[in-house]
Amino acid sequence: MTSSAAASPARPAAAPPRLPSLTGLRWIAALLVFGFHAGTMRIITEPDYQAVVNKLFTLGLSGVQFFFILSGFVLVWSARVGDSRRTFWRRRVAKIYPNHLVLWAAALLVAWWFADPVLPAVALENLLLLQAWDPRMGWFYSVNTVSWSLSCEFFFYLCLPLVLPLLRRARPQLLWALVVAMPLLILALWPAQELVPEVNRWWFTQVFPLTRSLEFWLGAAAAELMLRGLWRGPGLAVASGIFVATWVAAAQWIRAELWTTLLAVVYLLVITAAADADVRDKRSPWRSRPLVWLGEVSFAFYLVHVLVMTSVLRWSGDWGTGFTGWRGPAVVLGFLAVNLVLAGLLHRYVETPMMRRLAPRRPARPVSVPRQRAGGPDADGPPADAAGETGQTNGRSPYVDSR
Repeated sequence: MTSSAAASPARPAAAPPRLPSLTGLRWIAALLVFGFHAGTMRIITEPDYQAVVNKLFTLGLSGVQFFFILSGFVLVWSARVGDSRRTFWRRRVAKIYPNHLVLWAAALLVAWWFADPVLPAVALENLLLLQAWDPRMGWFYSVNTVSWSLSCEFFFYLCLPLVLPLLRRARPQLLWALVVAMPLLILALWPAQELVPEVNRWWFTQVFPLTRSLEFWLGAAAAELMLRGLWRGPGLAVASGIFVATWVAAAQWIRAELWTTLLAVVYLLVITAAADADVRDKRSPWRSRPLVWLGEVSFAFYLVHVLVMTSVLRWSGDWGTGFTGWRGPAVVLGFLAVNLVLAGLLHRYVETPMMRRLAPRRPARPVSVPRQRAGGPDADGPPADAAGETGQTNGRSPYVDSR
């Protein structure tokens, strides 16, 4: 590939093959978030059982970090020439807003049932997905509390069509500099928070869309490198091993200030390795049918799980008290099953039909490997449409044609 081609690679007209392994991995990330919330709600009170949950899910909140990195990766990976900004924005709104609206209404209904006061301004800010910009306690975590991450995603969606042309023209050295710089900037957030009032530091490091966008742009830069055939990273087995080792080491021995930086790096390695395995049709444990289905409903699962658990625990009178003995793990598994059923219904009867109705349709194109790249899912985090067939390389590099 010449330097000019690297700086401004041609983009294909053919529809890219999909990356089902990334869909399966979404379920793992969603499960980590579920386990973290189940642990922090103290549903399990038996010390031995609670110790197991803590060891497994102490870092579970970083599942959202995985979603942000993956969102940047797949949206750059799947972007097509000819899609206008308006088309892109309309498709993203159709993807996330119907589920958000249903859970927003459900959360307000629950608040009414328990006579919880909700300020109209708070409800409106949440409805418009602006809450992550508001540092006030009770505002950024409001209504359906987990929707703060959709507020961040909405900001990423607004920015991507404006930045994508620059990524497409960027030289490889700049893209690699972004991949290196983003984790370092994430690390720099810890000393930088000293410049923020103490009451706002959690919001600044964990919620503020500008700081969380570092993870999104990390995934975006890596996707562009991979599309050009310039990405160099370990295979899926090695990347998975690095992830497990880092997870164990971070939970046991590494200072909390380093967690987000280390996990950003290992999550990126797993994402790129899984994408590479799908494109090259290599073995991957993450694209089995059950995992792909779980990944498809993971967006709905993420949106419903906290509201369901807190509502049931409050209604039963067990909020804050938990369950002794074997009842604690049994209740957590019960919540997992109930949330999966509700997520499946939401995915089938709200997310999928509304996406078909509201999203602009792309013209039918034959699935083939393009001259300059092979593609992936048209998805965002977590998606409903990332499962599919891997690409055929016809003996060439699955990413680039060096002609």
